[in-house]
Amino acid sequence: MGMSHRVAIVQMKSSSNKEENLKISVDFIKEAARRKARLICFPEFQMAFSARQSSKQLAEIAESAKNGKFILKLCSTARSYNINIVATIYEKSDRLSENRVYDTAVLINSKGKIISHYRKVHLYDALGSKESLKLIAGDSIEAPNHTSAGTIGLMICYDIRFPEMSRILAVQGAEILAAPSAWFQGVMKEEHWETILKARSIENGIYMAAPDQVGSIFSGRSMVIDPFGTVILDMGNREGMEVVEIDISRVQNVRKSLPLLKNRRTDVYRNHISAFT
Repeated sequence: MGMSHRVAIVQMKSSSNKEENLKISVDFIKEAARRKARLICFPEFQMAFSARQSSKQLAEIAESAKNGKFILKLCSTARSYNINIVATIYEKSDRLSENRVYDTAVLINSKGKIISHYRKVHLYDALGSKESLKLIAGDSIEAPNHTSAGTIGLMICYDIRFPEMSRILAVQGAEILAAPSAWFQGVMKEEHWETILKARSIENGIYMAAPDQVGSIFSGRSMVIDPFGTVILDMGNREGMEVVEIDISRVQNVRKSLPLLKNRRTDVYRNHISAFT
């Protein structure tokens, strides 16, 4: 079965210049297509590195997720090069008085059509950071979408620390969880990153594709992990793009031999549902 194909992961060092980041992104897409990748995944904050910008400055560079210049250019490039793209943007709020923006991941298919648009649900108000000062939390987990590279579920960075979310996406049929990230450096941070990504892969029998920002305050270590927890890519701290081979049929095979999703006791969990409210 031709279930095997290539996925490109971009470990980016976004600057605060949106046009420059777009140009770099387009070059990566062309290179990925040349290397026969069927999917390319960019990290969080692809549009711009934001840490030193005020929420007002962020609101000024933010765009619409439907027809902003940044996304439309990625859509036309996806179509020209016949490749699926996971990209991230700062998305303008609909409320005029609102100075904060959404941290949004977009799935563009190889026909250049936006098939999913996910606003980060878990904001990083932790370990000394307070994203909610600049970002608005999304309030919906988007169902996974079929693409020519497999069925893809979207999450962003801090989301991976919450096992409920990847489990929901896995149960809804995701074969790949794409988790664009901008993981901060810090005590135990790389340890957490690798451990959590492996755990999410293993407990769901799923591929994790986690592109990360690198340099400055970020930890790099972009990873792809297979459904049995094997690390098939770890980019360390080098900037650039790597292409790996993944085999979607492995998701079903692993789930057959280690049937974690099947062995769940939802009849028992149901009695404890108040723990989730």
